[in-house]
Amino acid sequence: MAPNSVYNHFSLYVSRPAYTFVPTEGDRCLVLHRESGEIQVGTKHQINISNVTLKKEVFGIIGIISLAITDYVVVISSRELVGSLLGHDIYRATKFDVLPMNPDVEPEVIPFEYHMLGLLRNHLANGLFWFSYTWDLTRRLQAQWSENSDGKLLWELADDRFFWNKFLQSRLIDIAVADPEKKIGPFVLPILYGTFDIRQTTIKDRKVQLCLISRRSRYRAGTRYFRRGVDPLGHVANFNETEQILVVDRNELQGGVSNIRLSFVQVRGSVPLFWAEINNLRYKPELQVMELPDSENAMRKHLQELVKIYGDQDIVNLVNHKGHEQPLKEAFEAHFQKLNPPRVRYEYFDFHTECSRMRWDRISLLLDSIEEDLIRNGYFYEDVERPDMVRLQSGTIRTNCMDNLDRTNVAQSAIAKWMLNRQLRDINLLQEHESVDSYPDFMHQFRNMWADHADNISKAYSGTGALKTDFTRTGQRSYMGYVEDGANSVMRYLKNNFFDGPRQDGFDLFTGNWSPRTDETAPTAVLLGVDTRPLFIRTMPSLAYLSLFMICAGLTLPRSSDYSLKYWFILWCTLFIIALLFIGVHGIAYVSWPRLVPLTDLINYSGPGYIGKRRGRGLGFGPGKVISDSLMGTKGGVAAAIRKRVLAPSQEIELGTLEKKRVD
Repeated sequence: MAPNSVYNHFSLYVSRPAYTFVPTEGDRCLVLHRESGEIQVGTKHQINISNVTLKKEVFGIIGIISLAITDYVVVISSRELVGSLLGHDIYRATKFDVLPMNPDVEPEVIPFEYHMLGLLRNHLANGLFWFSYTWDLTRRLQAQWSENSDGKLLWELADDRFFWNKFLQSRLIDIAVADPEKKIGPFVLPILYGTFDIRQTTIKDRKVQLCLISRRSRYRAGTRYFRRGVDPLGHVANFNETEQILVVDRNELQGGVSNIRLSFVQVRGSVPLFWAEINNLRYKPELQVMELPDSENAMRKHLQELVKIYGDQDIVNLVNHKGHEQPLKEAFEAHFQKLNPPRVRYEYFDFHTECSRMRWDRISLLLDSIEEDLIRNGYFYEDVERPDMVRLQSGTIRTNCMDNLDRTNVAQSAIAKWMLNRQLRDINLLQEHESVDSYPDFMHQFRNMWADHADNISKAYSGTGALKTDFTRTGQRSYMGYVEDGANSVMRYLKNNFFDGPRQDGFDLFTGNWSPRTDETAPTAVLLGVDTRPLFIRTMPSLAYLSLFMICAGLTLPRSSDYSLKYWFILWCTLFIIALLFIGVHGIAYVSWPRLVPLTDLINYSGPGYIGKRRGRGLGFGPGKVISDSLMGTKGGVAAAIRKRVLAPSQEIELGTLEKKRVD
């Protein structure tokens, strides 16, 4: 049986006492009492709606989140229909409303409440959120086939890893579990953070539907340099499950449900070790690979979970064998060899060496090395008219590079194309000697789908589109592609160093990694938005700007006398150089760091493992003192209490001895 659908359209009645959600279908209503926080479910006849100040359309409830002063209800106020898959409409949430529960609260006049509200709104505005009212987007086709939904609700079936708003839905879920008779389940809408693309195309005049879905894990979620590696539970940063779905009608004249459904799944994720890159305004941050007692156990948990969920694993490592990335590669291989996990095979491919000088066709060497495993693991195949004819995918390829973005995208798209050829031959749409390369219209759709998919995954993690997408889009590397990569690299540098702190705070707030009321670091809320760095640290950028302005003024403004400007330029050029040198020497003090879950002790790590050359930490300061002061404050009172309460747990959270609080 298909899962029970959820409500897809509400009239929201706003009054001072309550928010009342009335579905356009069904007879149940949801009432959120604004002062008491009580959640009530009843029939339309039981609910009294009065003193309404506003009525609006709502297309789904994201959930309820607690900030420092009051709770907020997050709802979808606008949606976009992006396509239909297997008869189910798929939507993207395009606009949201964040509604305060306390009717007397004005967040605009409470600085830290307003700051956190801004973090929440920015997270919603910058993410790609997908949902369906009748189909579970969080689970791959094979998982849906193997588990009988038996009329269950979507939230009961959703994959816990990809149920992005589960933390916000926890109150409604608690009620649904404790009192099923209230029938609150149809109000709970699971949201997917990731990518979704579906396109109609043809091969040999046969219509086929090609769909590409990526599902981003809510565990260890965050930005490029602030979430790396693994946590104690085995969850890795930037973990994405990518599913390529091909739907073909056996006989197009029959119409109705598509007969043949084929699915191929790959995964990506950060190297499953405790490691980090510390931003210091250098182009390549400071690499740290931390050897901790839990390192092997965390890797074991991660690989065991992959085997349990997906079957046999091929670990494809694309990290460079020399230079900046070499210590991470060597540590990964050393731990893997020592662990020797069952049903897991390691495959190293030196991407930048093999594909150097624009020899991108050499990605075929990787395909040759894993071809036997691809054949053995197969793909999911279902023929609706012949339910006994089912094939299961028995393993996946797990690909990683340093960021799990650019090199990983190229490798995964090549693997997906190889499998697509095999699938089309197996269902007799292609002959054994044929390839999809012979069908330019189809390849245009396929390549652009994978390139868009790469860009969207990259934007979520790094803040910019992916590199090397010219190869993904056209099948060739071009010099213009190198120029575009250079521009994207510059934008990544700027965003990752100067803008990612609040973005990481938004991830931590939305996923429940930090809560202003229950987390032991909650008092840091009083310091949000307050710059506690020493005055001379704060003034150096202003001095650099002023010096540059004065130099430009001396060059461009009209002169009233013939007096030489030599000493003018000497003065301001000297001050400009001093300011730039100072900023470079104290680089970490100018990075935009996350404040909700501080990385102070990660920055100051001095234990066993590999630690790159430390730069940007100042002269005459202890390691990390400037950044420690800027994050934690240096004066007594609240700052001292925060320091005492945060320093120990923050190291445990980042380095692997404290299990993160999650809603399971």
